[in-house]
Amino acid sequence: MNRTRKAIVGAAMLGITLTGGSAALLAGTASAQTASTSSTATAPAAAPALPDPAKGGHTANGITETLLTGDTATQVSAAAQAAVPGATIDRVENDAEGATYEAHMTKSDGSKVTVKINADFSVASVEDGMR
Repeated sequence: MNRTRKAIVGAAMLGITLTGGSAALLAGTASAQTASTSSTATAPAAAPALPDPAKGGHTANGITETLLTGDTATQVSAAAQAAVPGATIDRVENDAEGATYEAHMTKSDGSKVTVKINADFSVASVEDGMR
């Protein structure tokens, strides 16, 4: 095969490969035909988006936790910070698993803690990790 024919065939094969098509080279010629195919390929399903924990939304025991606002958020934050001095509040929300409220916090060493708060804003418990 001469250089020109090799270049044409190579370019055709590259083009077909890049466009995802198929080809049949005709014997003795440097032209290619694109074979007719019916493609039913579909894009893979996207993975479901993970919820943003900073927005609450955890559900347990038939209760969906929601972020606290206003005076309630202020009082829960104050109780949690008194229980874990120096920690930063990540979020405060109602609690679906036992206490009335909970505060998710990050300690100064980077570890996570969850402070459970009763309805009277007293601390029920302090749990390591984010639950």
